[in-house]
Amino acid sequence: MQYEYRYQGITTQGKRIQGIVLASSKGKAKKVVNNFATKHNIIINSIIKRSLYLYSIKLPNKKRKIKGRQYAYTKDEVKRALSSMGYENAKIEKGIIDIKLKPPFASILMFVNLSSFLLKEKMTYDKVLRMLADEETNLTLKESLRKIESELKQGKEGTEVFAKQADVFGKFPAYMLGLATKSGNMAEVYDATAKFMEREMEYKKSLRQALLVPAFTVLALFGAVLYYVIKVFPDTAKMFLRFDMDLPPMTAATLSMSDYLALNWWWIVLIVVVPIIMTALWWRTPKGMVWRDRNIIKLPVMGHLIHKSSIEIFFRVFSAIYSGAENNIETLTASAEACRNKFMERGVKEVAIPLMLKEGMSLVPALDEADVFNQSTLSRLRTGTESGNILQSAQQIATFYEKETTYKMENIIQSIQVFIGIFVAIIITLLTIVSSEIAMISPNVPNM
Repeated sequence: MQYEYRYQGITTQGKRIQGIVLASSKGKAKKVVNNFATKHNIIINSIIKRSLYLYSIKLPNKKRKIKGRQYAYTKDEVKRALSSMGYENAKIEKGIIDIKLKPPFASILMFVNLSSFLLKEKMTYDKVLRMLADEETNLTLKESLRKIESELKQGKEGTEVFAKQADVFGKFPAYMLGLATKSGNMAEVYDATAKFMEREMEYKKSLRQALLVPAFTVLALFGAVLYYVIKVFPDTAKMFLRFDMDLPPMTAATLSMSDYLALNWWWIVLIVVVPIIMTALWWRTPKGMVWRDRNIIKLPVMGHLIHKSSIEIFFRVFSAIYSGAENNIETLTASAEACRNKFMERGVKEVAIPLMLKEGMSLVPALDEADVFNQSTLSRLRTGTESGNILQSAQQIATFYEKETTYKMENIIQSIQVFIGIFVAIIITLLTIVSSEIAMISPNVPNM
């Protein structure tokens, strides 16, 4: 999360200046401010974090107190604000714990949906923000809504105001909500944002069910089998060796494997874990994310669904802001950044957009050159441009892929669950067979 820092300084001409920067820590704020000061020959006197202050006001009747919290740069600012409201004897203390946690995704989605509903009921936007801020229980979101209301009242640009809250709302929702303040139909933009967020939540839930849950199940089973083979099984099998009994083939093979794993487990773990860690770290780099997303859409079964889900999100965003953005370039950029695929994003931003700007190429040929969309998508988009209704084509593409991916993903999840169930049953059966073989061991009978 980012925090506000206010800096104050003086120019070489003796003029006092003041400004605000957003940073995740005071060290980063100092770095930004010092770079600015060096560039403009400014001497910085102070950098103060906007912090939480708790106040308590005892009313004249002495029967109850008013308690509250307020963010400010200094204690005096809170005192002056309370004095302006007629509260002179307020007890003000700086909050000891001021940790800003990102609000739950569900809270952000509920805010967007409720805002859309209230806007459709012809309620003014400032009243919507005030009402939802009063009802909000998450302190971070409550503070953000109040700050948005205050800055909009001061006449600040909506896109700038919401951009400051990107850490709270998410990058794309913040962009859309800022765009809505300039739109002629705010409720429609809020509806589109809510739909995008709902699909985002469904997409992540489907991926968890299709990939993460089965992977965790297999890893847990693998760990249990290793513990049984390395620890439990040898303790039983070696007891028979002490009596010089012959072991059956599967028991002997399992015991040999157990001894091998017990002696070499450390380098086996390194061979498995180190590549996973290195790959995960590389995937966090720009090149790694592009490589990952380019190859993930080539995976069998899941790859084409992930690709189509990204195309759906791309055109859902495109159709939502096409009429509101000032030009197609802004629309394409926002859509590419929202589609959750860095390979597609790079193709649109580094191939399609430069071709449109430098060579004057039209939209569909430029997207074709980017080589990140399938031919059916481009064909439908080409039909829309020829008929003069590209917005409707984008909406149709998004709707079609939403229905297709939702239906196919459900079938894949069911198939994976069946496969995992069969796999677990096979492993348990093999362990049962190996374990039951021990019961067939009999001592050697000496020759009579």
